[in-house]
Amino acid sequence: MKNTYRILGVMSGTSMDGLDLAICSFNKTKEWNFKIEKCKTVKYTKKWKYILSNLHNSSKQNILKHDIIYAKLIAEEIKKFLKNENVDFIASHGHTIFHQPENKYTLQIGNGNTIANITRIKTITNFRNLDISLGGQGAPLVPIGDLKLFKKFKYCLNIGGIANISIKEKNKIKAFDICPANIILNKISRKLNIDYDNNGKIAKEGKIISKLFSELNHLSFYNNKYPKSLSREWVEKYIDPLILERYNHKDVLHTLCEHIGLQIGKYLKEDKTLVTGGGAFNKFLIERIENYSNSQMFIPDKKIINFKEALIFAFLGLLKINNQNNCLKSVTGAKQNSCGGEINNPL
Repeated sequence: MKNTYRILGVMSGTSMDGLDLAICSFNKTKEWNFKIEKCKTVKYTKKWKYILSNLHNSSKQNILKHDIIYAKLIAEEIKKFLKNENVDFIASHGHTIFHQPENKYTLQIGNGNTIANITRIKTITNFRNLDISLGGQGAPLVPIGDLKLFKKFKYCLNIGGIANISIKEKNKIKAFDICPANIILNKISRKLNIDYDNNGKIAKEGKIISKLFSELNHLSFYNNKYPKSLSREWVEKYIDPLILERYNHKDVLHTLCEHIGLQIGKYLKEDKTLVTGGGAFNKFLIERIENYSNSQMFIPDKKIINFKEALIFAFLGLLKINNQNNCLKSVTGAKQNSCGGEINNPL
């Protein structure tokens, strides 16, 4: 087993900010240490945002076609990004089109063979499928990285499209999705003709809608025991009918921030919390989380905020290459820990 690696982590989340690319170096003394050497977010064009937002309503044939087309996009961006850089391999999450663990089904597009053949670099993809086949949620996958790479924090909170948390107790970890976050905040922001509410300024100006606040907090998901995960499908079924076209958008944003703050805050009872994901930049949202929590919030540098998930997918790839478990049953509810991911070698 090697003690040093240089890996390209590739991530695309439900908030559709863009494609995150991060060259990450790892070296092992007693524990794995990491450095994000070079990183970039490639913003999606309007066309790609539209495709990724609507592909789930498409035919199977069209989805399969876009699995390849999207992989070509990823591969071309990787080639531009790497230029003269060398990496041991690529670890790519892909973009989630379906996530239905209750039906034993999840799909992330971005075909690994295509990426490997265009870039001429070994590529690891499909990190979720094995866990789903073992009866798990296939999510969240980040906790193994939280456990091994971010040891000094009791809580690791990621506020992306969906807010998820890892909670450490001794050398064990539990983790789950808490609530939708940027996936719904950005949906309302787009109705105001902006991509997102910068610093939560618009939300801050709004007023709470008591009825909506109560309806959101009484959604049955919040009573479910972990392991549990959320998806775009769940948001469309349960949240969209409550928030869309019924109220003033400013007030909806305010109420959503209050709701997200409450749902996240109730888990943060002590110690220190590492906050990453796009939501870490939303000052009003962080303020509302702090209002409901008893933990010291730590917001790291921009590289960690924006590229922690790409970093951890690089780490998941490292564990896969070394045939070590990268998916934990304590987190996903699977029958056993597993070593997820498919290795694609260039032909």
